[in-house]
Amino acid sequence: MKRIIYLLTFLLFTQPSLIAADKGNNLQPKLVVGIVVDQMRFDYLYRFYDQYSDNGFKRLMNQGMNFTYAQYNYIPTYTGPGHASIYTGTTPYYHGIISNDWYDKKSKKVINCISDTTCKTVGAENTEGQVSPKQLLASTITDQLRMSNNGLSRVFAVSVKDRAAVLPGGHMANAVYWYDGLTGNFISSSYYMKELPGWVKNFNMLQLPQKFMKTSWQLLKEQDYTSSMPDNGLGERDLFNEKETTFPHIFDSISVKQRLESIKSTPFGNELLTDFVFRLIFNEKLGQTDYPDFLAVSFSSTDYIGHAYGPNSLEVMDTYVKLDLQIAKLLDSLDRRVGKGNYLLFLTADHGVKPNRAYLEDNHFQAGSVNTKTVGVQLREFCKHRFRTPRIIEILSDNQVYYNHWVLDSLNLDNHSVNTALINFLRTTYPQIGTISTKEDLNSKIPTRSMETFFLNGSSPYRSGDLSFELSIDYLTGDESLETGTSHQSSYDYDTHVPLLFFGWHIVPGESNEEVYIEDIAPTIANLIHIQEPDATIGVPIVKEKP
Repeated sequence: MKRIIYLLTFLLFTQPSLIAADKGNNLQPKLVVGIVVDQMRFDYLYRFYDQYSDNGFKRLMNQGMNFTYAQYNYIPTYTGPGHASIYTGTTPYYHGIISNDWYDKKSKKVINCISDTTCKTVGAENTEGQVSPKQLLASTITDQLRMSNNGLSRVFAVSVKDRAAVLPGGHMANAVYWYDGLTGNFISSSYYMKELPGWVKNFNMLQLPQKFMKTSWQLLKEQDYTSSMPDNGLGERDLFNEKETTFPHIFDSISVKQRLESIKSTPFGNELLTDFVFRLIFNEKLGQTDYPDFLAVSFSSTDYIGHAYGPNSLEVMDTYVKLDLQIAKLLDSLDRRVGKGNYLLFLTADHGVKPNRAYLEDNHFQAGSVNTKTVGVQLREFCKHRFRTPRIIEILSDNQVYYNHWVLDSLNLDNHSVNTALINFLRTTYPQIGTISTKEDLNSKIPTRSMETFFLNGSSPYRSGDLSFELSIDYLTGDESLETGTSHQSSYDYDTHVPLLFFGWHIVPGESNEEVYIEDIAPTIANLIHIQEPDATIGVPIVKEKP
């Protein structure tokens, strides 16, 4: 009888805790996965749809929540600001990553968005690991996850491109890895670790980049891709010194050392990254503890290839058809290692891209480029005649004009009069320039979750220049003429409209053409997994949790 009483007493007091524990398991997924495809325009989901397998992009679209009108609402649309905005839930105005590189007013130098000379490279004898997230002023969703349980959740971020790994990892990542084209290894920074784990060293010893680049870039499917330009299309860049840009791409004309860097500009770069991610999931046992882990993956080879060949090229289509298979393999690995329905995943892009200039001109569009060095020279020459000194212009960097305020003060000049004069000069000299904005115009305004304040959302009160401009549609700025290849940075739809898919844990399949913004991703994830959103978030949750 006593045993029965003890048993009943045990069940009475333990049953509520067992129920609570079960409920607790349902509050958060085992793993959160963020996938960013560098330079992926929204239309790629549908333009290449018939070429995709059933288990990659199609699976995410058909079994997940597909937002078909997700937008960036700031300029410039670059890799650094894009990844920072995705993971902080805010715009450059608050997180501070206003470009990939910007002019630092204190050091009087152009600095990289993740440069940190106090750090050392881990995994190579070079300076490629002198990076950290110290320039990132806001917390990330990955930071918030770590803070939500005193660091019991783990965060890993990986990419072929350094800034595409460092910024998603946030300030508190357990490990961040990226590919080093000088050595052919995945490396890291002393900000995160003292030495590479054994499994990373073993992966590097496989020398997969060398093996991939001993082969050639062949088309996955030999049938005609009718929705792409013909092979060897207009404005394509000859990356591999082949004298033309037809398939198959052969690497015999570049040195073995060059091939280590050039792998980034082939689909092999995505394949290499996927293989590394498989090893990471297995060796770090992601999603195998009582607390959710976070894996941030950025596929960057799409960006290198898109810059060189353009969005209408056969190369871009082949790259995405192959990436689809990598996505399918990654989903299959997550299904097996973490379990279907146990992980929450989102997929988006850090920006889009403009069509090739040659392609546009051949189709009777006005397109071109403006040499920013020439603009800087002419602005200084104008100031020399108008204000008697060219030193009013300290530098022109990334379409931003920085004034030398010491010179302005010494001449008793105010910002307003200089702004007015320079705007008039630019308007009469460069008809290719579209919108012009000044810091004076923006000082009294507040960034918004909308497309009404592109310049303000993308600026920083402390890091941006005194005057900024954007070129007209289908024009690019650069120090070269950009006769081949293409780029991005604008507020135009080809740069701002990107895919946005949520998939997996507690996601109800569906589709919405509601206008949503890239800064909505982080608060949506935070809301779904019940943690505090990043500290500077201006986005809102856009996915309703499954009942």
